[in-house]
Amino acid sequence: MKKIVLSAWTIAALSSVGFAGGDMAPVEPVVSTPMMEEVTKNFYVGLGLTGVGTSTDDVNIFSEEPYQDRTGNLSLLAGYAFNPYIAVEGRYSLYVSEEDYLNTDFWGIYAKPQYPVTEDFTLYALLGFGGVTSSGTNGAAIDLDDTGFQWGLGASYDVADDIAVFVDYVSVADGMTPDAWNGATPDVSIGAITLGVTYSF
Repeated sequence: MKKIVLSAWTIAALSSVGFAGGDMAPVEPVVSTPMMEEVTKNFYVGLGLTGVGTSTDDVNIFSEEPYQDRTGNLSLLAGYAFNPYIAVEGRYSLYVSEEDYLNTDFWGIYAKPQYPVTEDFTLYALLGFGGVTSSGTNGAAIDLDDTGFQWGLGASYDVADDIAVFVDYVSVADGMTPDAWNGATPDVSIGAITLGVTYSF
């Protein structure tokens, strides 16, 4: 008799669990939505104001020695970023103002290794090949037209999604020998500091 009563209680308990389970909503599987990567804007163009300093025989470009001169240039650039760490860039810088004795134009094609320090701030280098042309003004017998290795260092900061400001220094010429330099044959070095803006698309 005890076995019959125990069995009845067991059946009743199992039945109540079954009915309770019938009221439970089925568990919906969690479906993860894949995140879409933002499309990178690889191409960019830019415009900058450039101060170009020319010196001879290791004379400081800020000195007042004869034929150590400075010019103001307008620089145009265009580039392609393969990823956040490497790009290629081309530049052309045309003189728009001269100080005393010469004017200087230059161009370059560079590999541009980059390091994004933060989401908006990036450090970069410029390594490549380019040419420079300097000619005398105000009666100065100056003629330099040569090509060679160029390098530079700079930084950029994103002020908007597509717009960044940058500043950099480029060694345009280092120890080049001009065809004419007011009767002398010195080694000539030229450096350029540019402040500008780029637009990515």
